[in-house]
Amino acid sequence: MSQPFNSTAQVPCLRDLDSENGEFWVSNPWNFSASGENLSAYERNGVFLNDRRGGFHNISHSSGADNPGDGRSAVSWDITGDGMPELFIRQAGGGPLVIYRNKFPRAHFLQLSLRGTRSNSLGVGARVECKVGEMVVRRSLYPVVNFLSQSPALVHLGLGQAELVDLLTIRWPSGEVQTFEEVPVDRHLRITEGSDEFQTLSRAATIGP
Repeated sequence: MSQPFNSTAQVPCLRDLDSENGEFWVSNPWNFSASGENLSAYERNGVFLNDRRGGFHNISHSSGADNPGDGRSAVSWDITGDGMPELFIRQAGGGPLVIYRNKFPRAHFLQLSLRGTRSNSLGVGARVECKVGEMVVRRSLYPVVNFLSQSPALVHLGLGQAELVDLLTIRWPSGEVQTFEEVPVDRHLRITEGSDEFQTLSRAATIGP
């Protein structure tokens, strides 16, 4: 399947369809989700849990995510404001959008929005390193563009049971490196390239015992 740059284009079928064998044609792929057709052949989605010991466990069925809806993209975003990102699956069939609520045990986190001055305005391409005790969490800011979807331009860091970030390092695309010590958790911060201070945009409720 090709996808023309012109979203209003109508591409004619190149030959007669073999409808008895299930062939079909959608003249505008941009409107495929509204066509009622499904390209998935009913493959089921897969979800694998990292056990942090070098292995992964298949939790596709227990998570409820193994639906046959022809998933084409996956984007995470915290719509509940509790620091636990939900999962959005964009589908070409079986319903255009499915949202899976995050029901894992609550954990501490840190969200970062970057504002570049020498770098690009959203800090795209920045690398973030977060040290909490013996654990090091690394992320890069690359808002991934998928099929009819895009990730938010922010960095989410899962911190487990850590109640304070010992050292936060940001390596900007310009080459500038910023460090912050003893950064509080469970909040959304805005960090500006070249500034020694950060701004708290929001805070999540404290995690109970």
